[in-house]
Amino acid sequence: MNNNWSLPDNRILLFFYLHLFTCPDTFKKAKMMKARRFSTTKKEKLLDRITIHSEIMLGKPTIRGMRITVEQLLRALSQGISEQELLEEYPELEKADIQAVFVYVTGLVEEEQVFPVRGSA
Repeated sequence: MNNNWSLPDNRILLFFYLHLFTCPDTFKKAKMMKARRFSTTKKEKLLDRITIHSEIMLGKPTIRGMRITVEQLLRALSQGISEQELLEEYPELEKADIQAVFVYVTGLVEEEQVFPVRGSA
C-alpha cells in the first residue's frame, strides 16, 4: 500500500478546516474534542457538565442541559455577582458547574488567534 501523504495531506487539512468553518456544529464539536483531548481527567469531568443541544437555549452552551447558559453565568460574574450569590439564586447549580464554565471558556480563548490588520495607505 502506497502511503504518500506529502501533497494530498495539505489538501485534506484545508478541506477539514473549510468544513469546520462552514459547519458551526462540527466546529463546536471539534473545539470541544480538542479541549477534552488536552485536558486532565478533572478538566474532562468538568467539561462534561457543559452541554450543547440545538433544542435547548438555541444551541448555546448550557450547564448540564438545564436552561442556564455559560453566557448567563459569565455575564453575572462579570457584573460582580459572587459565586455564592449565584449558587443561592440557582439552587440547582453546583460549585463544579461554575468551575466548568471557566474551563470551557479557557479552552475557547486558548484557541483564539489574532491576526494584525493593516490599514489602507
